[in-house]
Amino acid sequence: MIQWQKSTYSGGAAGNECVELAYAEGELLLRESDSPARILPLAPTSLAALLQCVQAGGRVRR
Repeated sequence: MIQWQKSTYSGGAAGNECVELAYAEGELLLRESDSPARILPLAPTSLAALLQCVQAGGRVRR
């Protein structure tokens, strides 16, 4: 079973969706709590780039 972790900044109330991370079978996994079935495997460098962008106040293009 995958152990998902979410930020302590995320509240527990309804409507407080957040990004969750896990490490399973040698890879990092990312998902949104409002769409838990959609799981994205990613490289550590990709996660670092995402975090730097978020911390800098940038937007991620879809």
